[in-house]
Amino acid sequence: MLAIQISETGGPDVLKAVDLPVPTPGPGEVLVRHQAIGLNFIDTYMRSGLYPMPLPAILGSEGAGVVEAVGPEVTRFKAGDRVAHGAAGRGAYAEYQALPEGRVSRLPDGIDAKTAAAAMLKGMTAEMLLRHCYPLKAGETCLVWAASGGVGSILSQWAHAIGAMVIGCVGSEGKAELARSHGCDHVILYKSEDVAARVREITGGSGVRVSYDGVGKASFDASIRSLGRRGMLVTYGNASGPVPPFEPLVLSRAGSLFLTRPTLFDYVATIEELDASAAALFEVIGSGAVKIEIGREYALNDVRQAHIDLQAGETFGSQLLIP
Repeated sequence: MLAIQISETGGPDVLKAVDLPVPTPGPGEVLVRHQAIGLNFIDTYMRSGLYPMPLPAILGSEGAGVVEAVGPEVTRFKAGDRVAHGAAGRGAYAEYQALPEGRVSRLPDGIDAKTAAAAMLKGMTAEMLLRHCYPLKAGETCLVWAASGGVGSILSQWAHAIGAMVIGCVGSEGKAELARSHGCDHVILYKSEDVAARVREITGGSGVRVSYDGVGKASFDASIRSLGRRGMLVTYGNASGPVPPFEPLVLSRAGSLFLTRPTLFDYVATIEELDASAAALFEVIGSGAVKIEIGREYALNDVRQAHIDLQAGETFGSQLLIP
């Protein structure tokens, strides 16, 4: 089978196409034949070495397809079932992947493999942010960074459906139009505008209740200054690099703020948590409140270009790799 493997960390050039044997599912595992694979910023963190892991390694944390075979003791699935995964760890950059059955979700009718591969990791991340890290309520105001991106576009639509006022941050006017179409009530061009000043203007000086920030280092200060009294910063990504060390007094001086740095895997650690998160995601997609925007599709062996485009900020919505 075709797989994309790294033997060292570094830039996109370390991604190598290799021919590996098709895995044999072990006890409690299912073998999934991928029809589509999701591309995520976490893949670039692993490739660069920001998130260390044993090497050689196959990257990729999200995919969808069909169960090809099941191992002994499997009870949740059978061959032929349509499934998706986004919280099973790495290894998705391959035509086939053997996965623990407790890390896989059954696809409902009406959601195809491409939509699921574009939605699972990013959508369950949005569900974690909106329903657990800071449970957003109707009438509240939130700030969404990278609002036209994979997580941001889902997050903005879902927040809008809840009844919150959504302020989106994007890097260009073209992305601003996308953000507006995804439910952002206001859009800030963070490269040319003072984000915190615009947030205060929009909110009449009160600031937002929560900033959902997947950018990291470059946006941290603006997120802090955009929050209202006792607001929360949910910093969940490092697109511009990790947030540097800071004094906790920064939080008290800015209004007794709260800060959390979540990872999805702590919110879907059990089968029950995973099933509940996936079910909430499928429900909001099925209702039409959230539409999954697929920006670009790349052949699996074009993954280097996909990483280049992703890190250059030249993508919108969710990106796919097609085996």
